[in-house]
Amino acid sequence: MKTKALFPGSFDPFTAGHLNILKRALTMFDEVVVAVGINQDKRGFFSMEKRLDIIYQATSALPGVSVIQYSNLTVDTCRELGIHHIVRGVRNMIDFETERSIADANRRLAPEIETIIIPTAQEFAHISSSAVRDILKHGGDYSAFIPEEVQL
Repeated sequence: MKTKALFPGSFDPFTAGHLNILKRALTMFDEVVVAVGINQDKRGFFSMEKRLDIIYQATSALPGVSVIQYSNLTVDTCRELGIHHIVRGVRNMIDFETERSIADANRRLAPEIETIIIPTAQEFAHISSSAVRDILKHGGDYSAFIPEEVQL
């Protein structure tokens, strides 16, 4: 039986840190579904189509990865796909506290689904999607912050 996990996020954009978490999740699971969430309350920097394209570029050489978009509760997406694990990455203690709260809420909603929190490798801990967006807005060199396979 293959083990599957869901790696949800807005991925606006998908960064080198996200790719690090994904590759490490693939050492624990046979398949990882990267799930790009649609948040009706937020207007993304990149369109959904562009975010999906960036993730496809970054993951095309990785076996066991699929990419979807979703707009419902993460645990409902897990149930629909028969997935019992959610993978989340953290860069620091602030991220950890936020992710732990989300994991606790998800556990109350769906006790059969477990959240796995993976700390980002130190060399990627400074990278955030918001930092990449800021660099892009100001015309800076973002190449060290996104996967090398990605062309924006």
